[in-house]
Amino acid sequence: MVLHTAPYSSTCLLFLDGLSWSLVFPCYWLLDRLLASCVATSLEKRQRSQDPCSFLTLCVLISAPLYLLLLFASLPFALLGFLVWAPLQAIRQPYQYTYRRPDKHQIEQGQAGPGGVVTGEWRPQGRSFCFSSANVCLLPDSLARFNNLSDTHRRARDVGKRIRNGASRPQIKIYIDSPTNTSISAASFSSLATGFRRTSSLDQRPDQTHTTNGPADNDMEAPTECPIHPSGAIDCPAHPTTGVHSSSECPLHSEQADTTADCPLHSAENHSSPQCPVHTSGETTDCPMHSTGAHNGHHDCPVHREGPQAKPSADCPLHTSGVQISISAPEPETAEEEADTGNRHPWESGGDNGSMTASRESLARYHGSDGGIGISSNNTLSHVPRTSIFKRPGRKRRHGDETFDHEISAFFPANLDFLALQEVFDHGATTRLLRQLHRYFPYVLSDVGRYGWKGCCSRFKFLNSGLMLASRYPILDARYECYPNGRGEDALAAKGALFAKVHVGTSHQEQRVVGYITCTHLHAIEGDASVRCEQLDLLLQWGAEFRQSSSQSPEGEKVLEDLVAFDVVLGDLNFDNCSSEDKLEQQHALFTQYKDPCRLGPGEDKPWALGTLLDPSGLYDDEVNSAESLQKVMENEEGRKEYLVFPPSKSQCPASSQKGRKIPLKGNGRRIDYALYSDEGLPQDWKLDLEEFSFVTQLAGITDHLSVAMRLSVSTGEEEP
Repeated sequence: MVLHTAPYSSTCLLFLDGLSWSLVFPCYWLLDRLLASCVATSLEKRQRSQDPCSFLTLCVLISAPLYLLLLFASLPFALLGFLVWAPLQAIRQPYQYTYRRPDKHQIEQGQAGPGGVVTGEWRPQGRSFCFSSANVCLLPDSLARFNNLSDTHRRARDVGKRIRNGASRPQIKIYIDSPTNTSISAASFSSLATGFRRTSSLDQRPDQTHTTNGPADNDMEAPTECPIHPSGAIDCPAHPTTGVHSSSECPLHSEQADTTADCPLHSAENHSSPQCPVHTSGETTDCPMHSTGAHNGHHDCPVHREGPQAKPSADCPLHTSGVQISISAPEPETAEEEADTGNRHPWESGGDNGSMTASRESLARYHGSDGGIGISSNNTLSHVPRTSIFKRPGRKRRHGDETFDHEISAFFPANLDFLALQEVFDHGATTRLLRQLHRYFPYVLSDVGRYGWKGCCSRFKFLNSGLMLASRYPILDARYECYPNGRGEDALAAKGALFAKVHVGTSHQEQRVVGYITCTHLHAIEGDASVRCEQLDLLLQWGAEFRQSSSQSPEGEKVLEDLVAFDVVLGDLNFDNCSSEDKLEQQHALFTQYKDPCRLGPGEDKPWALGTLLDPSGLYDDEVNSAESLQKVMENEEGRKEYLVFPPSKSQCPASSQKGRKIPLKGNGRRIDYALYSDEGLPQDWKLDLEEFSFVTQLAGITDHLSVAMRLSVSTGEEEP
């Protein structure tokens, strides 16, 4: 199937659409500004109460009459444009597919090839894929204010930047030898061995002179101490029993314990390497810390001199499975984007979490199956120095007998592969968001849905579906379907489902390995359980039809059957698994075909599951206005009761604020954002496992939802040749 890269098949139709909308837009914009001036957010009310004669109040008093006057003046032009624009929407394409060619930086780092993301040959050990879903509430500004949010265009840019910075944030890989203890505390960053330097997006200032693959900073000095025996070390892994620096059994300083003259890390011939933690300037080809052999078989390793080893040795201080950390930084912002950030509100100073912090949630667990495949799991820039450290392991965040990790994270997962967004309604916001996301995701489906009428009996759609899907892997096929049973105000938007087929690899038999992703947003009005159940029925039906049609080969052509790696459903389903009013949806067949990682059964979530709907009245409180502060609040039971929306209670009016109420609360809030997966349809002997699930707070202050993310591991069951 040919993906739609333009709204219309004809340039003439595209011109007419643009011309007609240019006549409608002034009236649309003035109406939006007029309504926005009448609805204030809690932050604006607070500012006005503190200073009744503030500049903001004067602007509202002056601008509102002016908007009204200009609105009446623009009505004749808007009517003329509408008569041309509305009929054109019946033949408008249901989505727009955009592709951004990877830049030189992405190609050099192995994230993509010249023609796009490298899918690569499918290896027997399989791969892991990361998915995320977020409701970003990018409505027209006047409508967003009913959710206590404002300035939609600014928020759209911030949403894109935060997601991009989270997914491409300073990359940290952790290798740990203990199966029971794997956490790293914030203090570990201050106790790294000499030669380690933390970097972040804040370190990469545009006014600095550097390239993405340039040499190390000139102010970096080569350490004079061995990274195995740093100053003050008391628990050297080479001397686990004595903990002293001088030992005749030291594999590095075996002959001279008091000098580094003969140390293979400090040899006279090898004094420098751009990435070596010991030799941080110049070049060398023989240093065991950065030689190719040291990483593939260890035949140059001073400990593994006997021969190559397939796995790291427990006693080797260089290739230990203790903890090894590798860090990279995202690309710097452009001058245009830096200028845009000048108009930020004061409460957002801590909101952009693109930089690395000492939070333990910023640590990305290394997945061995990612190594050596098309999308690199390590985006480390060549000018960022690395080191190996040894840290006592911590504790895994698991519950009971579960086989996967779960967490409340202040960041979107590193190396995020697929992103599903809901409520991207505003056209200007879509453009700004798309510009940001394309700096990380080469393939995006946006502007999904239809406007106007489709057929004689359908209701007029003022808004599209609000869906968007971004991918690091090539999109092979896509389809959009609109739910026909919307009611009330929800019927004004073309809510529906977006189905996509992505190419994630190629087998040894030249068969394509593909995955299916569904992004959806269900009916939102409370009490309409039957409407949502009908939409879920359609979702399953349309999904089955899409998978069948997209797997059929063109007539007259014989091609090998595609191998399915995963089938995922992401989106805002607008019901939770705890409310008594949602019992009908909780028992739907969707949850027999797809697995919900947070669910124990109908009406019962797992103890660690978290609500994703935030109380709008508290969005600007100091306790939750940044990703890390919201993360801390969500980790506390009292904090969750204060800032999450809970299932309605008979003794509580659903429309009133929840802050400070004393009544018993069921569960951990309303979890209406879902990430589901299915292992049906996978080839025989293939296995799909959930590796981790996370609730993400990185969009704190700019949306009223928490995001969800999960990582799936797909293995073939074959042995490595």
